[in-house]
Amino acid sequence: MNSAPGSQTIEATLIAGDGIGPEIMDATVDILAALGAPFRWDRQLGGLAAIEATNDPLPKDTLDSIRRTRLALKGPLTTPIGGGFRSVNVRLREEFHLYANVRPARTILPGQRYEDIDIVLIRENIEGLYVAFEHYIPVGDDPHAVAISSGVNTRGGAERIIRYAFEYALKNGRKKVTVVHKANVLKALTGLFLEAGRAVAKDYEGRIAMDDRIVDACAMQLVLNPWQYDVIVTTNLFGDILSDLLAGLVGGLGLAPGANIGESAAIFEAVHGSAPDIAGKGVANPVSILLASGLMLEHVGRLDLAQKLRGAIDATINKANVRTGDMGGSAGTREFAQAIIGQLSA
Repeated sequence: MNSAPGSQTIEATLIAGDGIGPEIMDATVDILAALGAPFRWDRQLGGLAAIEATNDPLPKDTLDSIRRTRLALKGPLTTPIGGGFRSVNVRLREEFHLYANVRPARTILPGQRYEDIDIVLIRENIEGLYVAFEHYIPVGDDPHAVAISSGVNTRGGAERIIRYAFEYALKNGRKKVTVVHKANVLKALTGLFLEAGRAVAKDYEGRIAMDDRIVDACAMQLVLNPWQYDVIVTTNLFGDILSDLLAGLVGGLGLAPGANIGESAAIFEAVHGSAPDIAGKGVANPVSILLASGLMLEHVGRLDLAQKLRGAIDATINKANVRTGDMGGSAGTREFAQAIIGQLSA
């Protein structure tokens, strides 16, 4: 979805989420209003709040809203353990065929273990082991004696996500795409992914470089020398793990946004949990959902506002030195949000 800069409004679904979700989302909505973002919000329920209201963590009204708007901003959602509820996030990805998960990791907060990190991980979002084709085989009196899970990678799905990564690199001035796999052992499941990567890379020769890494070597190298990486593209499970590793390089999940992109919808999210232990205390850090909002602005063609938002976040943290507790400061959620709004008008 793209929209030229202008005064028109764009309807988008807003799911505040659970735990600290409503607090960080309220702060984000206020900041986006001060920014002049074009969004008109259709507020819907998800997670525990939706279960309380409808006995479904992902109600029909929420799904219908996303089908209509094709655009959503989502706070952290809790899927109850037990009770037969499937992961809300996985359901959303499957329902709207959100095949690309985009997880940028960029240094915002100085003084971490690493400085000047700027890596984007692009994860295939609906195939691999996350298809969850699982079953048990009973042995004797134990009905769960053996657990079996099957992963599914398709050539079409692999080529689609890898091409998305190369196009992302071109559009964003990146130089290299690294295909991450485990083709030395999972020769079929991830060998197909590597094979697709080499085929797609030929279409970008002379424009974007391509290399590949075995996933365990990539994890080690991200700790030893992360600056060698630019854009990483990988399968679903590996991407899930490495994206959290990348967030750790820049200060944690509270500083990492996520985007889920499909052909008919896009959902932008905070990637951290609902943090029920601090919910309602007014101390939560909204940076993850704010940065996700920046990705959402880019998606609708408002790169100008996305850059202005990121600049205000950087200035608040590093010039005004206003930070929430997890960043070593003492500001609450509202104080931090007001400081960003102040930077927007400075």
